[in-house]
Parts: sequence; structure tokens; C-alpha cells
Amino acid sequence: MTVLLYDGVQLLDVAGPVDAFTIANEHGGRYVLKTASLTGDAVHTCAGIVLEPDCAVAELPRDIGTLIVPGSPDWRPAILDRSLREALTELATGARRTAAVCAGAFPLAATGLLNGRRAATHWELVPHLAHRFPKINVDADSIFVRDGTFYTSAGVTSGIDLALALIEEDVGAEVARAVARQLVVFLARPGGQSQFSVRAQVRHPRTPALRTLLDHVTENPAADHTLDSLARYVGISQRHLTRLFRAETGTSPARFVEQVRLEAACTLLVSGTDSLDTVARHAGFGSPETMRRVFQRELGVTPGAYRARFSTTAASPHQHSATPHDDLLPVHAATSHQNHPRRPAQPDQQTSSHSGRSKTARHT
Repeated sequence: MTVLLYDGVQLLDVAGPVDAFTIANEHGGRYVLKTASLTGDAVHTCAGIVLEPDCAVAELPRDIGTLIVPGSPDWRPAILDRSLREALTELATGARRTAAVCAGAFPLAATGLLNGRRAATHWELVPHLAHRFPKINVDADSIFVRDGTFYTSAGVTSGIDLALALIEEDVGAEVARAVARQLVVFLARPGGQSQFSVRAQVRHPRTPALRTLLDHVTENPAADHTLDSLARYVGISQRHLTRLFRAETGTSPARFVEQVRLEAACTLLVSGTDSLDTVARHAGFGSPETMRRVFQRELGVTPGAYRARFSTTAASPHQHSATPHDDLLPVHAATSHQNHPRRPAQPDQQTSSHSGRSKTARHT
């Protein structure tokens, strides 16, 4: 597994996935992680921190298992850098899979390899990616997208979500869950899930009482959230609350409460094994039937079907790769439980021993 470094990269785009794969190694995975820059020289991140790569791109094998392409907040120099485009084209063409994190979609798009494919990026950069590369079907909402052997993710921390999905694809859900627990992140953010929570999607209200109410509902989806109880909570009339809610958030109190409960139910379904009755109660729906009706209306699937599809990090079960990746050795039987047969995989070329210089992401 190789992370391609270049000047201006976002530090977390590099560190997030690298840490996830490193922790996976502590739970039975055997990833070989390597960083490379165009010349082998150190690069400066957008935060000013210097990263020293393990090698130059020319020293890499041309059949690497996974290529990670971090992004840069200032994506324009990256797409104009001919040497970077040529190196990325060669590496991505030879890699078994290529994963771009956040604005990493831009230099990857500049190679033409994403033409005709779906791709995600940071929500702020969606219009720029769509305008600059009109042949790409830009997904403005998803946390990460897989199209063939190409993976692209949304903003910054979603690179960890993507890494978890790749770990699960390689060595199973149990290892991915262990990594997520150690990183203290939500495991169950499937690729198709929105980049934004319900609370973040509504317009930011000007009235302090209304902001307090939104937080109250979000933090306590199972509480009594009738219009009367909500009005009493902030000490205003039901009629005034309804007017205020619509004017400042663009939605109604009932609709907001329902969306918060739907989001809570989705999280409970994919992150645990509680019964549908328990999930419905904890999410605030009261009964499985009420929850089922909302799921059918809003998502077009039943809660059970949603759990079956998204109970892991993967975007959808049928998208799991049928072939292993060269940067991974098999793990013990307890964690290697794919639904398809596997042939023994080989690791990426081992890195040489430390030369005394500080290396970033050198793991074997």
C-alpha cells in the first residue's frame, strides 16, 4: 500500500488512513505501508509540517496493491503539475485499486481515469470538480464512492471511513470494527450515507431558543417531542414555534424530529444487533411499524433491509472485490470471513530498514 505525497497535501488525508491501516495490523492485518514523493524529497503539508517519504515514485513497483492519493486544499497546483499527473497515471493504472481522499479526487481526475465514473469529494469542492471535469459524475452527498477499482471520499475525516471500508473488504468486519473502536470513530458510516447530519443540514437559526431546541431534539431523539412539549421546552406558543421553525430552518418541527429519529435509527441498525423493537424505541419511533413506514417512505427500504445492506462499512455488499490485494497477507481464520473464496495474497515489497532518518508511515 502506497501513499503518494506531494507539496500542499492535507496532513489528515495522509495520517488518517495510515493510522487506520496501522491499527489493522495490530488486529491481524498485515499491511505493508509506504510513502513516496515524485523525487523522494520531503514534502510540505498545507499545515507546514514536513513529511519525509520512504522513496521516490521511480523506486516503486508498478503493480502496487493500493494507491492512496491525499488531497490538497489548494487543488489547482496539483492538477497543473504535469509530473504529478504522469506519475499518478502510471501508478493508478498499475494498482489493483486507487483511493483518493477529499481533494485527492482532483489530481486523479486530471489523469482522465475518472472520466465516465462516479466520484466524491469535499462538499465545498463539489462544484469545482464538476465544472473542471464535466465527464465525471460528481456525487455531492456521499461519504465515499466506489466505481470499479477507483474509490473517492468526501472531506478530510471521511478518509478514515474509506480506510475502514477497505480494511473490511480485505480482512473482514471484525477487524474494521476493532480499528474503529481504537480510533474512537463511528464504524457504520456506509459510503452512501450523507456527509451531513440532520442537525447540520438545516439552516442555522438566529434565535437562541430555537438553536437550543434543535440540540435538545438531536441529543434526545427518543424523548417526548410533540409540538406541545417542544413549545413548552422553550417557553413559547405552539403557533409561534411553528412559524419560527419554518422561517429560520426551512422545515417544520415534526419533520425535523422525524428526520433526527430516522438518522438515529439508521445508526443503531448498522452499529449493533438490537432487535427492531429496541431500535424503534431508542430512536423515538415507539413501534417497529411506525419506523418501517418512515423507512419505506424516506429511504424506499425496510429497516431490516437497511441493516442487511449497511451493517458494515461497505457501500453495498455486491461491491466487495472478488480478488485480494497485493498489500495484504491473509489474517487468521477468526477474522478472515469473506463470502467469496480467496487465493493467497502477497504483500507489497517490504521496505528497507531505517536509515536513521525520521520516516513517515514506515510499517511492515
